[in-house]
Amino acid sequence: METITKAPVTLTHSAINEIKRLMNEEGFDGEKFLRIGVKGGGCSGMSYLLGFENKTEKDEIFDIEGIQCIINPAQSIYLLNMEIDWEGGLNSRGFTFNNPNASTTCGCGSSFGV
Repeated sequence: METITKAPVTLTHSAINEIKRLMNEEGFDGEKFLRIGVKGGGCSGMSYLLGFENKTEKDEIFDIEGIQCIINPAQSIYLLNMEIDWEGGLNSRGFTFNNPNASTTCGCGSSFGV
């Protein structure tokens, strides 16, 4: 099991608190890792992945504040230096992605172009 020493992405304190809250929910599968990635699709060409999944042989592991995260190294170029935040307000609720590598983004903030 290989661990990356420096995480390619950062999580704000708000995002860390929300992820840890989800991990402490009853029935959470402690064998799963937090996957941070991208996939084709979305308004601007690519969309973000953030969810709990099993590790594959291609994934690299990194730790952020005790959260075991996985990333497919082929996607690192799209995610390098990205910040993930959690907004819990009444008007906007959910994870947001601030990606310095995106040449275009959409209004919903969940997809981007390179």
